[in-house]
Amino acid sequence: MSTQLTQEEPPHKAEQKPDPLVPANSVQVPGLAGARLAKTFRALRHRNYRLFWTGQLVSLTGTWMQSVAQGWLVYLLTKSALSLGVVSFAQFLPVLLFTLLGGVAADRFDRQRLVIFTQSASLVQAAILATLTLTGVIHVWHIIALAFLLGTINALDTPARQSLIHELVSKEDLMNAIALNSTAFNSTRIVGPAIAGTLLGALSAWVHSQFAIETDTATRIAVGVCFALNALSYLGVIVGLLLMERHPHRKNNTHESVWRSLWAGLSYARRDSRVLALLSLMGVSSVFGFSYMTVLPLYAGEILRVGPQGYGLLMAAAGLGALSGALLLASLGNYQRKGFLLTIGNFVFPVMLLVFAQSKIFALSLIALVGFGWGLITQNALTNTLLQTIVPGELRGRILSLYTLMFMGMLPFGSLQIGALAEKLGAPVALTIGATICLGFGLFVWWRWPHVRRLP
Repeated sequence: MSTQLTQEEPPHKAEQKPDPLVPANSVQVPGLAGARLAKTFRALRHRNYRLFWTGQLVSLTGTWMQSVAQGWLVYLLTKSALSLGVVSFAQFLPVLLFTLLGGVAADRFDRQRLVIFTQSASLVQAAILATLTLTGVIHVWHIIALAFLLGTINALDTPARQSLIHELVSKEDLMNAIALNSTAFNSTRIVGPAIAGTLLGALSAWVHSQFAIETDTATRIAVGVCFALNALSYLGVIVGLLLMERHPHRKNNTHESVWRSLWAGLSYARRDSRVLALLSLMGVSSVFGFSYMTVLPLYAGEILRVGPQGYGLLMAAAGLGALSGALLLASLGNYQRKGFLLTIGNFVFPVMLLVFAQSKIFALSLIALVGFGWGLITQNALTNTLLQTIVPGELRGRILSLYTLMFMGMLPFGSLQIGALAEKLGAPVALTIGATICLGFGLFVWWRWPHVRRLP
């Protein structure tokens, strides 16, 4: 009789335990958006990640606006490629000096609170820069000092912010979340420079015509507005972080000395040839590839002669290529030939940089930067993904701080070398040398660490 009752009862699915990493009120992406779209943006079903990602869109737009405006302001004040290199050096030197300590902090303390603190500090930095610029007292040494301050903040912020993503989504959505984070970074890389370029061109022209002041002064006012808007944009990510549902912070071993913690991360990276190869690719690409941004104002002003609007479009073109690459990666899901796709990106971006270096045609330069952006983000995002897949969870903050060190910490050397070479040999020769080195190192990795291109 009991058997009959069991057969008559409707079947029940096995009870599933909730994932502690997923907020209770996570929502599913609507089916009306289509299966492909739902797959591409599936990490957004988690409320905490949606808040984080939306805040990033607002904040990163302002960050890119400030990056464009700051480069143009330095060029306006000095007309010097070396000065552009010095400012970039000052901004990224603290990442070289302090980012490993930032990784230790990310593994020890509450990452959510740590990111709230760093984003608030960035807001203050942007507000000071805006005030000095709008009041007309700005000098290059002010920009250098404030760039160093922002770099110090970023050294703490970046490892914590990247490690925080792991706490906002379920395990199966982690790779998609990383790709969507790259999508946010690169979509704002299009929008931010475009807004900044428009403000630098249109707003400065309006101020010049309405108030009959010098063109350089009008441009400085437009630059100050970009800085002020960036300060306001930080509120987006701060509010998003404050609205998140809190989870108990799991403390790691804080009794271990800072130096022992640092050494544990470094030793792991040195022993694992996969990690060593991936980090080496990032370092070389940063020094000799991504440093192209240092001389981009020089290209816009003196080689292509397209002014601040064209400068914004050049920045946006690289962002468009990177955005397309990030969206492609997000749509691939758990793609099983990540190493091979990473290798393609590693070869594409230096070839496109070589084309850009020799181009004197604005349209060709835009096309080359689109290809450059696609190749670079394909390499960088897959490096981030593979590192998070390879390393154990207790070392995640420290290994990601090494990733940050290679990506951002090496930029001071890249900025200095390309600024000095451009000053003596010209920007096209400087870029050609850097692109050739990137391509050569890619071939070396192909030969020395063939297992990298076979990573799943």
